[in-house]
Amino acid sequence: MQVNATEYVGILVNDSLYRGIPRGATGHEALGWYEEAGAAQQLTPCYFRLKDIQVRAGTVRAYVRQEGRYVRRRVRVPQVIHNRAIYFTRKARHKLSRLERSGRLVFNGWNRHSKLLIHQIMMENEALRPHLPATEALAPDHLRGMMDRYDSLILKPASSSIGRGVMKLEREDEGEWALTWRNKGRLVRHRIGAELPLSLMRKLQARRYVVQQRLPLALLSGRPFDLRVSVQRAGDGAWTVTGIVAKVAAPDAFVTNVAQGGSVRQLDAVMADLAEADLEQTRIAIEQFALRAAEHLSSRLPHLADVGFDIGLTETGFPMFIECNGRDQRYSFQKGGMPAEWRATFANPIAYARYLLDARASERREAAGPAL
Repeated sequence: MQVNATEYVGILVNDSLYRGIPRGATGHEALGWYEEAGAAQQLTPCYFRLKDIQVRAGTVRAYVRQEGRYVRRRVRVPQVIHNRAIYFTRKARHKLSRLERSGRLVFNGWNRHSKLLIHQIMMENEALRPHLPATEALAPDHLRGMMDRYDSLILKPASSSIGRGVMKLEREDEGEWALTWRNKGRLVRHRIGAELPLSLMRKLQARRYVVQQRLPLALLSGRPFDLRVSVQRAGDGAWTVTGIVAKVAAPDAFVTNVAQGGSVRQLDAVMADLAEADLEQTRIAIEQFALRAAEHLSSRLPHLADVGFDIGLTETGFPMFIECNGRDQRYSFQKGGMPAEWRATFANPIAYARYLLDARASERREAAGPAL
């Protein structure tokens, strides 16, 4: 099929990345791999922010790579757009809706979902429930019930990312509780007695925290680890597991996020300490769970196509869900020495965009009927 060489695929980006495009300062977003994938799919990636779009005029000021450098051009708003930015406001959500009403398809458009909503959606699927830790909105009665049932809990903001604001609440031998968190890179531990102080409860509730059963994560040399599993729609429209990489907590830490001092390992390296788990069977179990979870979530969250799951393992290799990242931080594959997987995280969204464009073209031809 012949495709116009200037057929665009849109990439929505945030302000800081957009400003860095002319000088190549795009952080962990390797734009060259979007363009490599675009060449294979006969698509030209163009990069812009939501505020650059003129919905009524149907145009956008976007960066496009030409003759080895990025130039700003006014182009028609692409028919298919992949969102790599995060929005928080009703105004942004309204503009995304207007964009879709104009006939454009934005996949992963609204990607900021609360942890409690994700948990509730996944609890609807009976096959997923065994993989889910107990999770509640942080409220005094919910917290009291969780403290009665479990000896170790995690408190985390309902909408945060990269481990910010996460605390551990743990019962000590004497029956009292201790709260642990990281402050400016330093681990802080504070004994609080039998209940959280009222002032702390009010502060946590104001920011909308969730309380979650702390999972008994498998250990690597005494340090807990979990897995980042990239799950994306590919060129056939189906979900695929792009890669699995392990994140290991820093010494004495309880969160594994790289931004909080964690390190990255490949799956086979962290599995070496799990005598009760078989590597290949564990990999299959992780992939089956991740694909089932993505399928179920996408049945409730429109145009979901690119997510990163944080998944823990028990000592026997059973996958346990931690959280879903609507904008996957792909650099874990780079740091883990997995360049093929890192590159594929950029290639799959472009291939999926081609799939969507071809499907739309086919629908238009069918609607037009046979040529006379």
